[in-house]
Amino acid sequence: MSTARRIIIALDFDNLHDAEAIVDRLGDAGQSYKVGLELLTVAGPALAARLVGEGKDVFLDLKLFEIPTSVAGAVRAAGRLGATMVTVHAMGGSTIMEAAVRAAADFPQLRVIALTVVTSLTDTDLAAIGLSATIDEQVIRLAQLAKRAGCHGVVASPQDAASLRAELGPNMLIVTPGVMLRPELTAVTTTEHTRPADPAAAIRAGATHIVIGRPLTRAPDPAAVLAQLEDELSRLQAPS
Repeated sequence: MSTARRIIIALDFDNLHDAEAIVDRLGDAGQSYKVGLELLTVAGPALAARLVGEGKDVFLDLKLFEIPTSVAGAVRAAGRLGATMVTVHAMGGSTIMEAAVRAAADFPQLRVIALTVVTSLTDTDLAAIGLSATIDEQVIRLAQLAKRAGCHGVVASPQDAASLRAELGPNMLIVTPGVMLRPELTAVTTTEHTRPADPAAAIRAGATHIVIGRPLTRAPDPAAVLAQLEDELSRLQAPS
């Protein structure tokens, strides 16, 4: 997998114009994009279809949590669109995840990625919904469930990557939102993610992909930031 495709650029915009402007500005340098609920609701699947047509990887962050039939239908729609990843909520349980995996089997390019714990949550938030587990415990529990259900990978914070890699082995994908850039690279230095880390730390810990949104897309020169990030991560993988 090329380094460029391990960097998933989150198109967290509330309108199609701004999302397309970033894609156009990055050009060939941007190889992987996340399209989430906000942009899909505003603009429909048109941009995702365009990205697929241009040979980009498209991560449809749908966070599916529904009855199995509905989840399977949404996964098949993602596959027909040409997406390379689609997210389901591991909290939905094995039946939902297994339905997603079965639906994805007809689309060789599509990977089902299970969201463990939303990266803005804290231990207090879990307690408020009746869970006695800590975030660390819940992430591992749900990742184990996702692996048994046949999911191709999980979403978790960068700070969970090391424990997940040890638990899941070498083959599953670990997708980590919540990476933060150095202040000299971006004007965005705050995050809603409760357990962020820098991109290199996430990769060293075992993440296969990082997801980066506003710190890159709102930077004064997004293309320069992406080039520097790709160079940094490429050097991590170069032979010593």
